[in-house]
Amino acid sequence: MKIGITGTGSYLPEIITKNEDFLNHRFLETDGSEFKHSNQVIIEKFQAITGIAERRYAKPNLNTSDLGALAAEQAIADANMDREELDYIIFAHNFGDVEQGKIQGDTLPSLASRVKQQLKIKNPNCVAYDMLFGCPGWIESLIQAKAFISCGMAKKCLVIGGETLSRVIDPHDRDSMIYADGAGACILEGTDSHGEILNHASETHAIDEAYYLYFDKTYDKKGDANTRYIKMNGRKIYEFACTHVPKAMASCLDKSGISIDEVKKVFIHQANEKMDEAIIKRFFKRYGKQAPERVMPMIIKEMGNNSVATVPILFDRVRKGKVKNHNLQKGDIVIFASVGAGMNINAMVYRY
Repeated sequence: MKIGITGTGSYLPEIITKNEDFLNHRFLETDGSEFKHSNQVIIEKFQAITGIAERRYAKPNLNTSDLGALAAEQAIADANMDREELDYIIFAHNFGDVEQGKIQGDTLPSLASRVKQQLKIKNPNCVAYDMLFGCPGWIESLIQAKAFISCGMAKKCLVIGGETLSRVIDPHDRDSMIYADGAGACILEGTDSHGEILNHASETHAIDEAYYLYFDKTYDKKGDANTRYIKMNGRKIYEFACTHVPKAMASCLDKSGISIDEVKKVFIHQANEKMDEAIIKRFFKRYGKQAPERVMPMIIKEMGNNSVATVPILFDRVRKGKVKNHNLQKGDIVIFASVGAGMNINAMVYRY
């Protein structure tokens, strides 16, 4: 039996925040000192590196679980299935539900349980749990769902990736411009007509790399020292990703028995445009090839980095013809790949 994706959905929040909206922010160095450059220069350099021009933020009344439920509704409808047939709901995220203006993430109950309630699923045998695996969490959840189906423990699984990073960013940190909100979801099940997972790979590098992404206080020395925000060592992450992600992707592809010439699309975590371009270039170079045109769809310019949600949102939008110059045909070979906190890496080869 093949195991494939039979339906997808995504939700991009309605509040659009453009780069120019940060012109009046008071950005600070890590030691709390003022930058020598103006915000205009900081923003221009930021966009040149990341490719981000705007990002989406959730409305105050919507939390991560709400975004996930909205994406899940679409995926269930797209799969044309009865939601009561779901055996698992797996929700990948990092911070739980962070209400607007609050400083704590809420994971009691789990976001997956909250989604199950919102979907009004009565079946007690539909098991709901959360996945904490950094930005690669959605792909890792797919890997777990596949395992459940392969061993006969499940027939249909709902896999969600969602985040509201706008609520855990330090306004004085220029990296705050990277992060965004959103959710993506899919239905994974045994199928003869909707694609097939061919191979997957995962890694965790945690000796020197575990705290490349971490929680820490604001750069403003007058700020609340007890409130924590998402922080990162951008240079270390860039070097790590460019070194390890292409190798993981190549290992996954080689074990699948698929030729590099058959790869039509790479759906990679939308973290940083220049970093993603470097990863793809190095991946194809391992096979003595140049990356083909339009092999890597990118929507980071309009979407920003919404962590675990980037890959499922991108896949859903390409599937549905919402990304210019990108589409999928039955039988196309695609690769999902991601890197994030932990430091975790994963990849998946999929026949559409």
